Amino acid sequence: MDKMKIKIKDTVSVISGKDKGKTGTVDKVFPSDRKIAVLGISILKKHVRPSKKNPQGGILEFPAKISVSNVMLICPSCQKLTKVGYKISEKNKIRICRKCNESVEGAK
Repeated sequence: MDKMKIKIKDTVSVISGKDKGKTGTVDKVFPSDRKIAVLGISILKKHVRPSKKNPQGGILEFPAKISVSNVMLICPSCQKLTKVGYKISEKNKIRICRKCNESVEGAK
């Protein structure tokens, strides 16, 4: 259950939740939790005291984890929301768009 069809640097769109309709690129992937962090979406604010690392303190903003079920991949060739399929050749396994059957690996 640790395999996910969405990888780092994929462009995704949020399909449910408070940020529905927003798009962004995947920054981090957490396969054990089945969650991802997307740049610019679901931003949390954390108040931080001054320390040696951060001598000024203040408010830090960072993306929160989003469940993979709440996002869909945007195909780089047809620019549509799509599910991810796989095409198995003799040497490797390639992720493909279910709508246009083009490779999704070119997005990286």
